[in-house]
Amino acid sequence: MYSKMRNDRINNNTGAENTQPQNFNKIWTKSFTLAVACVFVLGIISLFTGVYDIKGQEDGMQMFFITRVPRTAALMLTGAAMSMSGLVTQLITQNRMVEPTTTGTIEWAGLGLILVYLVIPAPTLVQRMGGAIVFSFIGTMIFFFFLRKVKLRSSLIVPIIGMMLGAVISSITTFIGLLFQMTQSIESWFVGSFAPVQIGRYEYLWLIVIINILIFVYADRLTLAGLGEDVATSLGVNYNKIVILGTGLISVAVGIVAAVIGNLPFLGLIVPNIVSMYRGDDLKSNLPWVCVLGMGAITLCDIISRTIIMPFEVPVSSILGTVGAVIFIVILMKQRKLR
Repeated sequence: MYSKMRNDRINNNTGAENTQPQNFNKIWTKSFTLAVACVFVLGIISLFTGVYDIKGQEDGMQMFFITRVPRTAALMLTGAAMSMSGLVTQLITQNRMVEPTTTGTIEWAGLGLILVYLVIPAPTLVQRMGGAIVFSFIGTMIFFFFLRKVKLRSSLIVPIIGMMLGAVISSITTFIGLLFQMTQSIESWFVGSFAPVQIGRYEYLWLIVIINILIFVYADRLTLAGLGEDVATSLGVNYNKIVILGTGLISVAVGIVAAVIGNLPFLGLIVPNIVSMYRGDDLKSNLPWVCVLGMGAITLCDIISRTIIMPFEVPVSSILGTVGAVIFIVILMKQRKLR
């Protein structure tokens, strides 16, 4: 029964009849292999993009493994984390316009970071991550609480609520930073950049692999949660537990990225929407696509940020914010035309 409903949902979203569901759910298709190859090429370009001459200097190879390799790995892991978080958030809220930066999750992570700096003068990376994860979870649950109180659930109302809540939390974070003269810590968080990434500063991002595995394991249940509480309950799924589980996984991923990299806007909005337009809402079959496209998108933006005004570097969050805002407007206009 579940498989039939899932295929029906996919067909309704893609607008085309799925005549070969077994091929649809197959991961290693020609198009997916081509996408992986493109991301691999972007990774190679990222490894050899930079101001430092790794070929002409004596310590070139040493710097290559100290900075270039960790940065490229961090790009891939971060792209997968934020894209996956956006996909799960959209399923849980049943809204394509939401992701961690439009639900206030990333702002709550920033509040957690500033409070950790306030309590612990020189916090370790683990302590910063812990604070960001805890407050991300609390903030996302508060967002869902407000969402349940709203009767009008249009595609625009949900992200507006999230952005308003995020703006309030961001102002509180800024006030605390100004009050205790910690504005430098806030600024470094708001400007998401991979420039400081090197050996010893990115290894915790590998925890994202575990998060992705857990999401893949619970993909069927999360997909059911995306069909609504009544449908999920009728099919024997504990809706509240699945929402808490999904929120926890999102919080861990966002908290890790916020502590290590900073704020990366709109990535979780762009990639899942592009994938859903062509493949529907089945999380299990979409997750590999979302991860791969997320890796490619952020790697491409980072390459642009390093080369557009070389030898200087533009924060990757600026590139993501610009591209993401344009795509966000295009998606809104497309939904309006469909109505």
